[in-house]
Amino acid sequence: MKMDRAKFVLIGLPIYLFCSDILSIFTPPQPSPAWPTHVRHDPRSLYQPPTTQLVQEQLRFPSQKTIGIGSEIGVGSTININFCSSCSYRGNAVTMKNMLQATFPGISVILANQPPPLPKNLLSKVVPIVQVGIMGIVVAGEQIFPRLGIVTPPSWYYSLRANRFRSIASTWLLGNFIQSYLQSSGAFEVYCNGELVFSKLMEKRFPSEIELRDLVSKRLSNLRVVGGMGEGFWS
Repeated sequence: MKMDRAKFVLIGLPIYLFCSDILSIFTPPQPSPAWPTHVRHDPRSLYQPPTTQLVQEQLRFPSQKTIGIGSEIGVGSTININFCSSCSYRGNAVTMKNMLQATFPGISVILANQPPPLPKNLLSKVVPIVQVGIMGIVVAGEQIFPRLGIVTPPSWYYSLRANRFRSIASTWLLGNFIQSYLQSSGAFEVYCNGELVFSKLMEKRFPSEIELRDLVSKRLSNLRVVGGMGEGFWS
């Protein structure tokens, strides 16, 4: 009898809990009673002192104008910056161009690549031909030497052919290095209206932005003074 009651409790209790959960899901919740709330007001927060607004009027003068460093002297002038493009100097040239155009409104700044001297330029054109020739000999030297009238290839050919990949890679890298060196002029030359203002080849350094601005400003001021004296003389 006791075992039947225990089985009834063990079976009936989970069924009861399951049914109560089902009823709680589908039964809408009862609204909570609205209890009166008492709000306490701070008497100090009700009082707001009058705020005084200060209006500042800006004095405007019709004759006042903002005058920059090169607001007038840069008009009609031309700055030429000749730099070495293979030396990665283009970033410095663009920075100087933006600075000069912002400092001297109306000025024209022209960027151009300055090639190396003629002997170096000619040698740089020969380097790719030598590269292709050496790589061609390494790959097909057995067919090239008989056509050139050489029955027995030289000894250096066999040493290059012993490791073709290393020979070709070394020829390519060394040739590119030599060509880059021959094409670099190392120049960063600044001209103002055709007159040299700064030369990296002479100074062995780059100009700073302040230094270049002062040099160009001094040159433009001198041209303006000379132009004014000439106009006064002829008038």
